[in-house]
Amino acid sequence: MSKGEETKEKIIHTALGLASIYGLQDLSIGRLAAESRLSKSGLFAHFNSKENLQTQIIKRVTDFYVHHVLVPAIKQPRGIPRLRAIFRNWKRWIDGDTLPGGCLAFASAVEFDDRPGAVRQEVVEMIQSLLDMLSRSARIAVEEGHFTPETDTKQFAHELISIVCGYHMSSRLLKDPEAEKRSNDAFERLLDCFRREQ
Repeated sequence: MSKGEETKEKIIHTALGLASIYGLQDLSIGRLAAESRLSKSGLFAHFNSKENLQTQIIKRVTDFYVHHVLVPAIKQPRGIPRLRAIFRNWKRWIDGDTLPGGCLAFASAVEFDDRPGAVRQEVVEMIQSLLDMLSRSARIAVEEGHFTPETDTKQFAHELISIVCGYHMSSRLLKDPEAEKRSNDAFERLLDCFRREQ
């Protein structure tokens, strides 16, 4: 990796942490430059525009999700054990184990849901890829005989992402001491809805 590539990686890593707290739109170029120990012009030389920087951050969020949520979960047995691991790892990510401000995927989805442009499109693709991944994981649970054959895997994905989003709000915004228990109870009820009787 060249020095320029290393610098760009450092900028994006720093930007991820700041964006998770302040949001992508309010990410201050001045603060990012200072945190990265670069001049504003030096920072822009790597990205050419704030929009390009924002899209690069979203691409990296997807990489972080795969590395911190999915990869550890794949070590678990296929089906429900793997779904449990995905759920558990995702909540750890929300709790700040990876980024100080929690899940940047959810934050950027709310921030850019009504803003047209390249950044919104990148966010749409990120969220859709998360839903597709959850749907595939539910399909594996069907193949393993854990879920019923008629399971609507897209419905499962919709409900699971809704539970995780609710946990994000309850835990980080409301500081609800029961957020963990409530999310776990909701997840178990979701599994029961699709579980195949043995």
